[in-house]
Amino acid sequence: MEQYKQEFIEFMVESNVLKFGDFTLKSGRKSPFFMNAGAYVTGSQLRRLGEYYAKAIHDNYGLDFDILFGPAYKGIPLSVATAMAISELYGKDVKYCSNRKEAKDHGDAGILLGSPIKDGDRVMIIEDVTTSGKSIEETFPILKAQGNVEIKGLIVSLNRMERGKGEKSALEEIKDLYGFPTAAIVNMQEVTEYLYNREYNGKIVIDDTIKAAIDAYYEQYGAK
Repeated sequence: MEQYKQEFIEFMVESNVLKFGDFTLKSGRKSPFFMNAGAYVTGSQLRRLGEYYAKAIHDNYGLDFDILFGPAYKGIPLSVATAMAISELYGKDVKYCSNRKEAKDHGDAGILLGSPIKDGDRVMIIEDVTTSGKSIEETFPILKAQGNVEIKGLIVSLNRMERGKGEKSALEEIKDLYGFPTAAIVNMQEVTEYLYNREYNGKIVIDDTIKAAIDAYYEQYGAK
């Protein structure tokens, strides 16, 4: 596993973004792990997060795109931090853009903030985690309404690797439905393998009990 992936897994745990225990998800599923990207709250955390996203985008897609689009609301700081990191790490300037939940009718009017999107733009979508694909359902028409744009792909931080609406994972369903590639900085298999019986900050994060609960969860909800 790449060094930045190992660092990112530890970073999620250290930032209290990825937790293990007993959680009820929005879908109603009982999960032994939970990810809350809203726990990234400091400048240093956002700087590091942007760097991990930038490296994953570079590895999975290269940098042949113009605009980094982060759906409101969590995608807004992600797009800003990652655009800055891409400039810092790779010397390439990409623009950031996000949508508003409600369009403005004065000043900087419209549904978008940041860079406008126009015909011919190549867009990379950035999100925290995708479990149902609902945000892409809202985002895709907004992007297509701006003109003849090419969506280069979607990047998320964690692929939960569980079934979406059907038998495939939400990321696979998005790929099949919309026709653009999807990727994640890490997936849950990588997280589990890396943290299982590994001591981090004096504590075993995934012990035998949690590992058994994760295995049982994927037996029930794992994507085909």
